[in-house]
Amino acid sequence: MNTVHNTYDYIVVGAGTAGCVLANRLSENGKYQVLLLEAGGKDNYFWIDIPVGYLFTINNPRTDWCFQTEPEAGLNGRSIGYARGKVLGGCSSINAMIYMRGQRSDYDHWASLGNRGWGWDEVLPVFRKSESYQHGANDFHGEDGELRVEERRVNWEILDAWREAAEECGIPKVEEFNRGDNFGNAYFQMNQRSGKRWSAAKAFLEPAKGRSNLTIKTEVMVQSLEFDTTDTCLRASGVRVRLKGGEEIVYSARREVVLSAGAVASPQILQLSGVGNGDHLAQHQIPVKHHLPGVGENLQDHLQIRSVYKVSNTVTLNQRVNSLVGKAMMGLEYLLFKKGPLTMPPSQLGAFAKSDPSQPSANMEWHVQPLSLDKFGEPLHKFNAITPAVCNLRPTSRGHIRLRDGQVGTPPVITLNYLSTEEDRKVAVAGLKMTRQIMSSKALQAFSPVEWLPGDDAQSDEALLQKAGDLGTTIFHPVGTCKMGSDDMAVVDDRLKVHGIDGLRVIDASIMPTITSGNTNAPTVMIAEKGAGFILADARISARD
Repeated sequence: MNTVHNTYDYIVVGAGTAGCVLANRLSENGKYQVLLLEAGGKDNYFWIDIPVGYLFTINNPRTDWCFQTEPEAGLNGRSIGYARGKVLGGCSSINAMIYMRGQRSDYDHWASLGNRGWGWDEVLPVFRKSESYQHGANDFHGEDGELRVEERRVNWEILDAWREAAEECGIPKVEEFNRGDNFGNAYFQMNQRSGKRWSAAKAFLEPAKGRSNLTIKTEVMVQSLEFDTTDTCLRASGVRVRLKGGEEIVYSARREVVLSAGAVASPQILQLSGVGNGDHLAQHQIPVKHHLPGVGENLQDHLQIRSVYKVSNTVTLNQRVNSLVGKAMMGLEYLLFKKGPLTMPPSQLGAFAKSDPSQPSANMEWHVQPLSLDKFGEPLHKFNAITPAVCNLRPTSRGHIRLRDGQVGTPPVITLNYLSTEEDRKVAVAGLKMTRQIMSSKALQAFSPVEWLPGDDAQSDEALLQKAGDLGTTIFHPVGTCKMGSDDMAVVDDRLKVHGIDGLRVIDASIMPTITSGNTNAPTVMIAEKGAGFILADARISARD
């Protein structure tokens, strides 16, 4: 085996959303040599830039790792696809593009757990720093950042009517989300620039690519972290990787190694490196470097339950896509004006509400889609329909990421334990009932909605729960597997340093102690911004010493 040593100041593992932000910020001042490693490929696939291309990037092995969950009891024994981005930009290159921060209560809760500096008032300026908001700066938005946030570029009559229907049911129209309390209904804002997807790679990595102190390598699979052991501590000293041709190389880090491979891969890399629950590692004959039982635990995700209603007297994406004329018109509208259905994310309209009055804030979110299909990556249905999908924003079920074997490249065991608590089952049934209430409102009756899924045969709570298990699927928001905190199951502290190991941080969605109330990409950008700030601040302190 030919082993070559190369040394950098910082090594960032994973060029997804967090990794792209970190690569930009850590290389910005020119003082530090930064290496960014990505196991996937370049983000040059045609369908990445075109927003509706999510239909062709999810469940596509060119752009998606195409993981599968374990069979889930809460999903009536089903295993489901678990998309993770396999290109520069990670999931931001294949996701729904929705810009959603969550709610004030999410971050204030993190702070209440003892995580200093993570309350809403402290993270809001960090969100604003990254943002290039279409309407300019205000108390809630920034305009000088790299991450473009724009309004939708296509309208659907049926979605306007759904907003009216939601208001009839007590979910008022609001101007926008992202101000701390999301109760209400509004059109989503999204990460696009002039009708094109604006991924983290486009926003943060492209401007940094010309810097002489930033090295970006794709199709590089991390085998393990490297450690130096002294009498007093364990220190991360670098990473061992395998290149596409099979050659193994050790890259050394003078200052820090940063894991930003996401809530699935970051704990997997730690476990393969001997960091995790000692009993689990022993099962796979992996020598324990550091017993850290929380690695891979605390997995949380938003389970969305996708109701489908056939509609009449209006146009949906199903009708446009299933017509040659419709396809041609969509292509022409996009080519000439960068508007129309090809600019749309899977969900354009959202709503937030409480499942019952006892909830302290909105704990359900709808993603309303002017389309229907069995699952993403498969064709749209031949009939006209919409999909009001509802999810529990604060699930109490917890899953885990664990090794399937001790081999690098083997997909991990992904267990979500969806609907494993009484609270989650109660919210699932409440969500389906409220969806029916909205769909039966006066504002939608002109379109003669007919419930196709879950179907009129499901009326009792027991029947609706059964249907929730049949219809429920991931909304691709895994978090929490390297959680931040100071308890026995915490993996990183509130400066994102791994407990018990020097020179190693985890900076991505896996550090969330609890999941945010909404889509998780914008919070991941914020986490990376704060993490980069911690690293640079510590470097300045070190220089003074």
